[in-house]
Amino acid sequence: MVMNHKDGTDNTFTTYGDDIKGVGRSSPDYPYDAEKNGPLAKRGPRIAPPLYAVATDSDTDSELSLSKLVELESTNSIKYRTCSWQKTAALLLSEYICLAIMSFPYSYSVLGLVPGLILTVVVAGLVLYTSLIVWEFCLRHPEVRDVCDVGQMLFYNWRWVWYVTAAMFILNNTFIQGLHVLTGAKYLNTMTNHSVCTIGFSAVMTVICFICSLPRTFDTLSKLATASAFFTFISVLLAAIFAGIEAHPNGYNPDPNHIDPNTKSVLGGAPVVLIIPAAGTTFVSGLNAFLNISYTFIGQITIPSFIAEMKNPADFPKALWVVTIAELFVFSCVGAVVYAYTGTQYNTAPAFGSLGNQVFLKVSFSFMIPTLIFLGVLYASLSARFVFFRIFDNTRHKGNHTVVGWASWAGILACTWILAFIIAEVIPFFSDLLSLMSSLFDSFFGFIFWGVAYLRMREADYGSGWVSKRGVRGLFGASVNVLLILIGLFFLGAGTYVSVDSILIGYKSASFGGPFSCVNNGFSHDSNS
Repeated sequence: MVMNHKDGTDNTFTTYGDDIKGVGRSSPDYPYDAEKNGPLAKRGPRIAPPLYAVATDSDTDSELSLSKLVELESTNSIKYRTCSWQKTAALLLSEYICLAIMSFPYSYSVLGLVPGLILTVVVAGLVLYTSLIVWEFCLRHPEVRDVCDVGQMLFYNWRWVWYVTAAMFILNNTFIQGLHVLTGAKYLNTMTNHSVCTIGFSAVMTVICFICSLPRTFDTLSKLATASAFFTFISVLLAAIFAGIEAHPNGYNPDPNHIDPNTKSVLGGAPVVLIIPAAGTTFVSGLNAFLNISYTFIGQITIPSFIAEMKNPADFPKALWVVTIAELFVFSCVGAVVYAYTGTQYNTAPAFGSLGNQVFLKVSFSFMIPTLIFLGVLYASLSARFVFFRIFDNTRHKGNHTVVGWASWAGILACTWILAFIIAEVIPFFSDLLSLMSSLFDSFFGFIFWGVAYLRMREADYGSGWVSKRGVRGLFGASVNVLLILIGLFFLGAGTYVSVDSILIGYKSASFGGPFSCVNNGFSHDSNS
């Protein structure tokens, strides 16, 4: 039922429990404080009507609710909204507990151990806060399927915003798939001492990832996600232990005055651990190390998709807190321990290359296999969902085992993996380009979107002039989220500058190879270590 508000303002759709009732903005008829009571008490008002017409028995799309969305697929053989919070936690853990952990020792070596640890906690807190904003937004709009829907709704249903967000979403996912194609080839080259052309190893990795991508629900993928997170934890734990028990890190030279012939810098003596940044650390190198930490945490792009397949989205914070605590413990402990034993002179990114014992390197790196496969699989599934759900929405192929449905799903996945393989092999500066894409996309998906989401939801809760109406709380909330938007703009500007600068330096030093190169990209090992 839709009613006009007494003051003549536009209708908004407010969710009470599991139903959406048409009421106006915050009023005596709607005595709800979103921040005090939280979305669990009563979901706040929508910022816009539903984006999609859903086939229901209701006479209006304003009747849309989570229970009705679940009811729509109750007779389907493939049900999507089936994830418990534990399975969602497994998906999040597989996304965050990944190979990128092993780049933290490098970041700490540039930033200094104390500033590095402090920034780790700060970024974790920011991502936790923005993730809770994503969750609240999804509770208010249960039909949201992915971050592309969120983008359109945030910016006043401008359709062009949806297309721009969709382009960023697909590019982001495809580049991450490409990264894991190359990383898989790196693993195979390391294990086999480059027994096959790197292109061949990349092709093998692409096929394996495609096969593992075929499950259509996150409920099924969560089982693979659990294994991925578990074995990654074992991998980084072993790396930290091995770094502590081996005699010397890879490349060790007892002469403290030894000059590296390649970098022309002092590279010798006992491992040096810096508490604060070294004198002369440049803005670009420091920012690059900070962005490396930040990009590992920023993953809010997946959250709307995960929440869209939860049985009870209200439970999402349980998964989020579990993951955040695990992140802080693993990232900081592994990063600090490995850095302490490899020092500023000998650490590499990923830090597996810092291990001086070849057996230690191969054993610890081998436990990383599940995440090398699964993380690419996860992002391929996100892209395939984006395309598949829009092609087959409101058809039997979406929720049932049909030849057309499965063939289309496999075909879409195949296209994403072929594209990822080509991009990864064609672009000689792929890693730097991935950093550039992260600067462009994570600025929006990590900060800007969610600062805007907070401001728009509070306006829906309390009406125009909500900042002054709420006094100190309103001013504080608005200030924090405007700061989030500014942080996103900083990532966009400074991050892009650092990435472009790195590409230019690479070209000047002729460090980039050619397209479709057979060059060994495995970890090199100093036999004298």
